[in-house]
Amino acid sequence: MAGLFGDATALALGICATLTLIHLASLGLAARRLGRQPAPSAFPAGAPVSIVRPVCGLEAFSEETLGRGFRLDYPDYELVFCVADAGDPVLPLLRRLVALHPEIPARILVGDERVSDNPKLNNCVRGWEAARHEWVVLADSNVLMPPDYLQRLQAVWRPDTGLVCSTPAGARPQGFFAEVECAFLNTLQARWQYAGEALGLGFAQGKSMLWHKPFLESQGGIRALAAEIAEDAAATKLVRAAGRHVHLVALPFEQPLGRRTLAEVWSRQLRWARLRRVTFPLFFAPEIGTGLLLPFLGAGLIAGTGTAALGLLGLAALWYGAEYALARRAGWHRSPRLILAFLVRDALIPAMWLAAWTQSAVVWRGNAMDIRPREAGRLRTSAEAV
Repeated sequence: MAGLFGDATALALGICATLTLIHLASLGLAARRLGRQPAPSAFPAGAPVSIVRPVCGLEAFSEETLGRGFRLDYPDYELVFCVADAGDPVLPLLRRLVALHPEIPARILVGDERVSDNPKLNNCVRGWEAARHEWVVLADSNVLMPPDYLQRLQAVWRPDTGLVCSTPAGARPQGFFAEVECAFLNTLQARWQYAGEALGLGFAQGKSMLWHKPFLESQGGIRALAAEIAEDAAATKLVRAAGRHVHLVALPFEQPLGRRTLAEVWSRQLRWARLRRVTFPLFFAPEIGTGLLLPFLGAGLIAGTGTAALGLLGLAALWYGAEYALARRAGWHRSPRLILAFLVRDALIPAMWLAAWTQSAVVWRGNAMDIRPREAGRLRTSAEAV
């Protein structure tokens, strides 16, 4: 019997050690990739760019994030704002910003095209079709664009590139649960995206997407992104099917968070988890093992000895210490409470993973979205949506 318990303890500790090694390897890959600027870029220098920004509602940082688009250090670009609802409260702000910057070509398009169940994609269609230039950036309204925003997207364009993206880097959290959101966005999700890209498995992220318009048009145009409920998942599959790659910017652009409640963090992260489960189920399935708390608590219960507990504490310190070091390396948010935010995040991961398998609907900005897979190639047209 003692031998049986000893074998179980060794197995439990071995599993935790293996998970820690995988965790450290992903952190190392991300740390090596972050900040690196592969050279040279294949992007045509100074080529004019259209920036299409779907906008819906007013947020805490809307004036700053939308205003930054008018102050880019780039010789030739235009801004196309897309607003689905003529009664949206963001419209007066957009009109004021356009009037304040007559030197920047900017337009506001009101109304959407019902090509899918994804309201964001529907909101982008008119902007994409109205864009004057061959190079188009689809950028969310809460992306905080630095002056060299376009140069940083262009710098990683290669001859084999189909799409350049940026994950969101959570910044300016106000309150503890906003720090939990940083723990999800930065050293978990952005870290795994950069680690994946380092291994040749680049995934698209819908926050900032640089497209060569003729390429996407040759693959069916922006309406082809309606093949999946999430436009970035559809973009990933489209680019890979064309034999090209998704590349990430050297360092991701910030998304200021402000204040967050636990319910808001749970709702947003669960929505993304359900979308990942539907669009990339084989990659989503192992996500339950990405957090420390579940496997380490299970190992502690199985081991049940002081020596084993000390070993687990040592592995946990290494786990979170390395994650904190990545945040420092990338210049992401750090605070004395971030370790506690890691713990809370890892406590949420198993419950979120289970919840992601139980429902096939999400709500985004008040819009109910059925995320069940559709028949291949089946797109909703404007006529069908009426």
